[in-house]
Amino acid sequence: MDHNVNEKGYFGMAWILNLIMAIIPVTNIILGIVIRAMRRNYLGAVLNLILAPIFYVIDLITILFTNDLKLLAR
Repeated sequence: MDHNVNEKGYFGMAWILNLIMAIIPVTNIILGIVIRAMRRNYLGAVLNLILAPIFYVIDLITILFTNDLKLLAR
């Protein structure tokens, strides 16, 4: 699959869908890892796996205010 790495949020979905996915902890963590890996930020993906509770909160906040993953997600 060819994904545009410049898409905002989770696969370029609408803000409300991104917010719903970010609120659910399991999808937030899994999609955070997938998006970071797709953007070739492997360190961010590994840290997201290890520090999942911290990244959960940060990703939720950045999706809420900017509709994009910002921390270690290029």
